[in-house]
Amino acid sequence: MSMAAERARPFSRSNLVKTVAGGYLPLIAATVIVVLPLLWMVLSSFKQPGEIVTTDLKVLPQGLNLDTYQTAMTTVPFGRFFLNSLIVTVVGATVKVILAILTAYALVFVRFPFKNVIFVVILVALMVPAQVSILPNYILIAGMGGKNTLWGIILPGLGTAFGTFLLRQHFLTLPGSILEAAEIDGAGHWRRMWQIIVPVSIPSIATVALVTVVSEWNDYIWPLIITDRPESMTLPVGLTLLQNSESNGAGWGILMAGAVLVIIPILLVFAALQRYIVAGLTQGSVTG
Repeated sequence: MSMAAERARPFSRSNLVKTVAGGYLPLIAATVIVVLPLLWMVLSSFKQPGEIVTTDLKVLPQGLNLDTYQTAMTTVPFGRFFLNSLIVTVVGATVKVILAILTAYALVFVRFPFKNVIFVVILVALMVPAQVSILPNYILIAGMGGKNTLWGIILPGLGTAFGTFLLRQHFLTLPGSILEAAEIDGAGHWRRMWQIIVPVSIPSIATVALVTVVSEWNDYIWPLIITDRPESMTLPVGLTLLQNSESNGAGWGILMAGAVLVIIPILLVFAALQRYIVAGLTQGSVTG
């Protein structure tokens, strides 16, 4: 009995060792792996050229060299890149989230033939790498005159299998009783979806929105292939021009400064939506 009591004590030596070894150490290791490259990028953006290309490793910059940020914003049309990325992200993410909501609602609450078959097709699309569709998309978009256009960047990625799958799984956890009153009152699918389903699913929808926004903002391969003019490039593609503009050691500091400017908007979006994402962890606990 005493041994069982010893094992049950929350602050016993064995429990503390298990907690530290099984919880805190992996968490600290994962945090270090993620944070260190970002921290190095930020610090390097303030360094002089001689502090980056050197055999004498210096972690902290000797001073705050803001010239790299000014050069990054003036060497290439940074404002144009930012506007293009903003348009592509806002339009693309908005359409993706709306389509995901509509499709997931139909797969759960609307009766129609071959519904399960369509869901399996969506799962297959989720498993297929995006790189497989690059060549067919390029032939289609280029044939439609979409090369070097923003709509040419946006159009091929409007379908989102991930968002549809995630929202469908969440909608399945919602009790049918929340729709019974609206159905008795004669509310149609459109009203039930936007006045009942969407409001109680804000955390899950916010999670899909955040993943979609990050994906659209950071997309590199497709915008690189479909655009070759600076006036239609997005920020990730524009960074390649920034890298090619400097051939000496100073180019690394300028490139790091440009990368910092690229990730700041995403960090702000994440900070704004993180409370919804945390709330989404308990979204399935609704009981009616």
